[in-house]
Amino acid sequence: MNNLLVSQGFYIFNLHITWYGFIIAIGMILGVLSAYLICKKKGFNLSMPLDLALFALPAAIIGARLYYCIFNGVDSFWQIFKIWEGGMAIYGGVIGGFLGVLLCCKIKKYSLLQSCDIAAPCLILGQAIGRIGCYFAGCCYGVETLDPAMQFFPLSVEINGVWHLATFFYEAFFNLIGFAILIIITAKTKTNGYVTAGYFITYGLVRAVLEQFRDPAESLMLGSTGIKVSQLLSILLVLVGIAIIVFNIVKKKKAEKVNG
Repeated sequence: MNNLLVSQGFYIFNLHITWYGFIIAIGMILGVLSAYLICKKKGFNLSMPLDLALFALPAAIIGARLYYCIFNGVDSFWQIFKIWEGGMAIYGGVIGGFLGVLLCCKIKKYSLLQSCDIAAPCLILGQAIGRIGCYFAGCCYGVETLDPAMQFFPLSVEINGVWHLATFFYEAFFNLIGFAILIIITAKTKTNGYVTAGYFITYGLVRAVLEQFRDPAESLMLGSTGIKVSQLLSILLVLVGIAIIVFNIVKKKKAEKVNG
């Protein structure tokens, strides 16, 4: 793979669409469709998926850009708005998307936990598809692969003549497994919060481990500490997910004692 892939894509009339942007859009569409199917299966309000998407997706794009600019720095204030030049971060998108969901729930009077449980499987599906787009963008790759026996696709990818671990493909694969796990949890539980906790733990573990193998040049650092921001956030996600499960278990036991 080389830098030519970054500019590849197709045109709709005079508008150039990159493969990266196209794949991200596909991930968003499939995420919304998945949310609709979940709501239909669970008997929820079928207006929720579109309502949540209208609030969450724009907020996620803004969050992803701001997160990248905060930790990477920009040359000028106006550069923040030049999204077409690249520079987006998934965790910023997750934070922004959550704020969008929060606002939607406030306005539409939806349950926040229920909304998060609907969004979680769709989010990790979109992340899995989005990571495939990283191949075309030439980003989010792993450390240099020095062993010639490991220099083959899809274990590694060639970036400007240098072989690197294909960490974006690894994450896409494990995110798809995470999606399957969350769909099973969705089908098996009626307690709000477990699916969201499952997302925090599943994605947190995947990202925390894979971030260790990611090329430092492709990771956002916490100042000059050498700590990878995404790895730190991933560990926090896992802890929050565990806390949600423990909270629900304790709450259930208290309710059983009262009713018993």
